[in-house]
Amino acid sequence: QVQLVESGGGLVQPGGSLRLSCAAPGISLHYYAIGWFRQAPGKEREAVSCITSSFTNITYYADSVKGRFTIHRDYAKNTVYLQMNSVQPEDTGIYYCAGDRFDPYDSRWYLRISYEYWGQGTQVTVSS
Repeated sequence: QVQLVESGGGLVQPGGSLRLSCAAPGISLHYYAIGWFRQAPGKEREAVSCITSSFTNITYYADSVKGRFTIHRDYAKNTVYLQMNSVQPEDTGIYYCAGDRFDPYDSRWYLRISYEYWGQGTQVTVSS
């Protein structure tokens, strides 16, 4: 059983930065496609970013975060990070890490069904 653990959420002011982490104790994330999703209160869960397995290493971003967020792997720490810069109040929500042994089919990284494993989420609040 793959267990994904998110961390790094918190309260940040508009224009600030935050770095979220996704780890999986006991397994190597190098072989997994990892996606980040978020869910704001009263809204559906939406895709934020994805990095495919180390074999292909392709990154994807939602238009709303392109140029502000960066997803990357730390191979030594077996962790995938979502670096969030220039955050805005609309970035508020619960952020979920998702993983799958296979890269998203037909580049459909934004679909929840592309990922088998999910973390419990970490809260991000952007407010002054």
